Parts: sequence; C-alpha cells; structure tokens
Amino acid sequence: MSALLVGALLVINLSACSPAPSQSSSAEQALDDLIAESWQYRLQTSPMSAVYMGQPEAIGLDDMSELTLVARQFSFKEFLQQANAIDESDLPSERQVDLAILRYQLADNYHYYKFKRHFVPIMAESGFHNDVVNHLQHRQLRNEQQISDYLDTLGQIPRYFEQQIGWLEKGLESGNTQPQVVLKGFEHSIAAYQVDNPADHALFKPLQQLPSWLNEQQRQQAQQQALTLIEQQVMPAFDQLYQFFVERYIPGARTTIAIADTENGEAFYANRVRHFTTRDLTVEQVHQLGLQEVARIREQMEAVIEEVAFDGDFAAFLQFLRTDPQFYATTPKQLLQQAAYIAKKADAQLPRFFHHLPRTPYGVEPVPASIAPKYTTGRYVSPRSDTDSGTYWVNTHSLDKRPLYVLEALTLHEAVPGHHLQIALNNEMTHLSPFRTYSYISAFGEGWGLYAEWLGLEMGFYQTPYDNFGRLSYEMWRALRLVVDTGIHAKGWTRQQAIDFMAQNSALSLHNITTEVDRYISWPGQALSYKVGEITIRQLRQQAEQQLGAEFDIREFHHQILRHGSVPLSALEQQIASYIERTLAAKESSQ
Repeated sequence: MSALLVGALLVINLSACSPAPSQSSSAEQALDDLIAESWQYRLQTSPMSAVYMGQPEAIGLDDMSELTLVARQFSFKEFLQQANAIDESDLPSERQVDLAILRYQLADNYHYYKFKRHFVPIMAESGFHNDVVNHLQHRQLRNEQQISDYLDTLGQIPRYFEQQIGWLEKGLESGNTQPQVVLKGFEHSIAAYQVDNPADHALFKPLQQLPSWLNEQQRQQAQQQALTLIEQQVMPAFDQLYQFFVERYIPGARTTIAIADTENGEAFYANRVRHFTTRDLTVEQVHQLGLQEVARIREQMEAVIEEVAFDGDFAAFLQFLRTDPQFYATTPKQLLQQAAYIAKKADAQLPRFFHHLPRTPYGVEPVPASIAPKYTTGRYVSPRSDTDSGTYWVNTHSLDKRPLYVLEALTLHEAVPGHHLQIALNNEMTHLSPFRTYSYISAFGEGWGLYAEWLGLEMGFYQTPYDNFGRLSYEMWRALRLVVDTGIHAKGWTRQQAIDFMAQNSALSLHNITTEVDRYISWPGQALSYKVGEITIRQLRQQAEQQLGAEFDIREFHHQILRHGSVPLSALEQQIASYIERTLAAKESSQ
C-alpha cells in the first residue's frame, strides 16, 4: 500500500465517517451508540444497499475505488472490535439478540474485504451490472430534484463499471475469479442491455413515467438529457463491459472450481460455513449431515414410487417425471397462472396457522428475461418502498425444464407462508430498530422457507403422490446442497460429480441441476443455510409440542418463531426455550 493511500486512509478515518468509541460506561448505551454509528455509516457509504435498508430514495452508485474500500475495511474492523468488547452478560436478553445480530452483520462486512470478495463482484447468474439496473429502473421520479439525481446517477455508470472492471482485473492477476466453467453464457446478461435505440434501454423507463404536473418543455428536456446520457455514457459502458468479459475475463478465468483453490480459500470457506449456518460447524460435520438427510429422504421417495405402483426403478421414475408432457406447462402464461392459483390457495390457509399476517401484498411475475437462462427456478423479491408489493418470481425460461409437480413447494417457499410472509412481517415490525428490520440471516430466512414447504402438508397441499414427490425432491435438493457444496469447495469434487449426484437423487430437471451446481460453485456456502435452518425449526417445534402437550398452539408457536425478526439460530433456540418456560409457568399458576 502506498504512503499516499495510508495517509489518505488516516484522514478519512479520523473524519466524521470514522467509528467513534462510545463515551458511555453502560453496556446498553454502548450498544445503542454503536448500532447508530455503524448503521449510518453503512447508509452513507453504500447508497445502492441503502435502497434495501429503508431508504428507497437513496441515489447514486457506490464508490468502489481502492481508497474507499480500504477505508471501509478499516471502519468495519473498528466497529467489530467495539461490538466484541461489549459484555453480553451486562445486557437484557432482547439486547443480547441485538448484539448477536450486530456482530453478525459487522463481521460479514469486514470479512467481505478481508477475503477480497470485491475482486469477484459477479456470480454465475448475475453481476454488478444487473444490480445497477435493478437499483435504477423502477425509480419513481416525483420532483425535479429526483429527476436531477437520477440523471446524475446515469452519469456515474461509466465510473462504476470502470472501478468494478479494475477489481475483476486484479482477480485475474491473482487467480481470484469465478471459475470459467460457470461463466458460459454470462455475457448474455450484459447483452440484454445492449440496445440500438437509447429509448429502448431499461434505464430510460423512469423517464417515461414522469409526473403529470411537469409541463411539456420540462418533460422533453429531462427525457432528452436522459437519452443523451444513455447513448453517450451508459450504452458505451455496457459495450465495454461486454467486450471485457468476452475477450478478457471469461478466457482468463480460473479453470478450477473449488474456492479452496484460491488464496486463503480454505479459511474463507470455513468462514462462509459459519456465516451461512450461524453454527460453529466444521465442513465434515455439514457433509455428513447432508449424507444422513439424503438417505432419510430417499427412503420416503421410494415409498411414493411404490404407492403409484410404477413399473421401474428409481432412475426410471425420475426419467418419467423429467420427460412426460403431463408434468409441464406449455406456455409461460400457464405456468404463471398455476403459480398464482397455488399462491392464492395458500393465502386462504394462513389464518389457521398465524396470529399476525403482513399488510404488504405480493404479486407473481416471470424472472426477467435478461437473467432467466442461468437463473434459479424461482425467487422472492422484497418491495423497495411502502408503495411497492413483494414479488414472487417464477422462471418461465425453458418450460420443459420447469415441472409442475414442484410448483406447490416452490410457491410455499417463495411466497406464503415462506419468504413473503416472513420478510413482510419483519419489515413491518416497528418495535425493531432498522438494523434488524432490514436484516436477513440466511439460516433463519431460508430455513423458514424450507419449513414452509413442509408445513404445506398440514395446509392441505401435496394431494397427489406426484406433488408429494415434488415436495420430497425439493427437500432432497436442500439436503443434496449440504453434500455437494462441501464436496465441491472442500473435498475435491468435480462439477460433473456434483451434477451426477444431484441427478441420481432428485427429480429436478437436468437444466435446473446444472444451473444450481453453478450457483453453488460461484456462491460458496450459501446453499448450506436452508437445511440447517429447517432442521433447527422443526426440532424446536417438536420440542414445543412434546413439552407443552395440550398447551401447544401452532399459531402461537409460529408467532414466537417470527416475532423477533431474522435472528441467528442460537438466538432462536433461546427464544423458543423462553416461550416454553413462560407457557408452562402460566399453566402452573392457573391451576
């Protein structure tokens, strides 16, 4: 690091942006101060993240210069040290949860730079260019200042792309890239924004929906400025990015697939295992858990095959499911309509299982065409503001690879009672501070989503053996992730070995399996969160049912799971233990 960079860094971190030590001797006051300081720092230094952190009007693109990123790493290290210095035994139980979540968030931000993940601002299915478009294309420009800010942000795109390309270049120099094999077709996610006419660009859309109070001259002036910026700056930036990927990055990317093969890769993967599971688990423990779950679920799948009296073995049944036309929609509209029907059917069951339902609605839409070919089968997208709804994305690309028998499980996971219900309730919790309201801990959220699939049995879904096999195949999918993710990144598995293992044990289409394996390769550890979280929630429910007996109330149990928002699994266990203790104490006092 140059002396100039060190000097500039010291100036930055002695300024108002630097985390200041708390002057209070109170553990709670120290925690409150640190939460406020670190939260404001995150909002100020990342306007793109701020949009998803309760600041929908945040404008501008993040500064990804070396000077800024080094300053962020220093600041997050300081914040984390302050958080670790707070004695949790001096805090009430609820504030201990605050501290645990704060440490979790700060550690992730610090480790992002420590392990040089800014060298790889892309994954198999999308990248920073998609983030820019998603950050801007849905903007509602209600006044002149917002229009001006939007135009300024369009002008920042060349700088932002240039900075990110610079980090990708450093990744090429050090071997810290995405594997070449998962990047096949990645350039199409860039080409989707390469248009001949600037008026057809996705980033011109907000200028086509300007407020009615603008006179025609103001409207035309704003639109013309945007068209000029898109033509002269935005479009060339996308062209240069495309050229860089096709000519430089993809050909130069590493040929290995394990994150362990990169600098500090083993330490990084161990870190990701702990981060995404919120458990102190070793790679081998996760791998063995996965093998146990695969064997257990496989027995249940074999029972379904016997139930339908299929004439053939397990592999033949999977081939039947993957190829028989009866299991596939013939048009995107048909697939979306079926997903919407299932979602509405699930809506009707919610009062039986939940005390509190969210105010925010959700819709069903196709995965955007620009990313659909390499994208997962479905996903939930949170609203950007209180004027938006949540969105359940369904992938309508390659319909012959999107079986209908898994659609119930997918819908329950992504919409309700899964991600939409959990995230919307979380966002509407006014008693939580913003750093928790807008927190998402994967082991909790994805564990809840997988639990929601299983809850569908009680909600009246999976009435046909094929739909139930689809549910089991989805549960198997998450169990396979424990085996495959650890196999790829720590145990020397090949990509084909991972694909074959998943194909032999689930009814997922081969297209889905391939895109999923590429996702695990490009996003180490994230896939581990689902099954670890779901196992914890189901164990807690079993514990509550056994200890409470007739006092067990499914709606109250779900309320206790969700009432504190997204939390580490250890905190969730403490909350449910307290709930059981309180319920038993209330029963004794009433007798």
